[in-house]
Amino acid sequence: MATELILMDNVDCLGSVGDTVKVADGYARNYLLPKGYAVLASKAVERQLASRKALIAEQYQAEVAAAQEIAAKVAETSITIPMQVSEDEEKLFGSVTNIEIARLLEEEGLDIERRIIELAEPIKTLGVHEVAVKLHKDVTATLKVWVVKA
Repeated sequence: MATELILMDNVDCLGSVGDTVKVADGYARNYLLPKGYAVLASKAVERQLASRKALIAEQYQAEVAAAQEIAAKVAETSITIPMQVSEDEEKLFGSVTNIEIARLLEEEGLDIERRIIELAEPIKTLGVHEVAVKLHKDVTATLKVWVVKA
């Protein structure tokens, strides 16, 4: 069965504020409703949301502006990671993950969660790698990661 909800917050892979969505009962009951991300759909909620649209749009723009500010700092930053390499100097012993990148960014003064650092797969070679950092649904920054021989 499906439950019809109105989103009160942006939810990845589901929708934006004000969207009406149908989701599985368990997803609604166990996650969306308790966290306050959504409410049960009704005409009263739709009217209330319509009156709050301007405020929601203003908050959204503020979030985007804050994310763009952080994105500018991330784009200016490059981090260097010394790693052990094999004798032929082509492969790393181990790999560079988003956890290590997040830790080094924190040392640089940027508090970035590891979950928003997007690596398709861990870095296993020396050189310069560009890593995407998704700060907001509409804002993605590119970070330069230098992997060097230790």
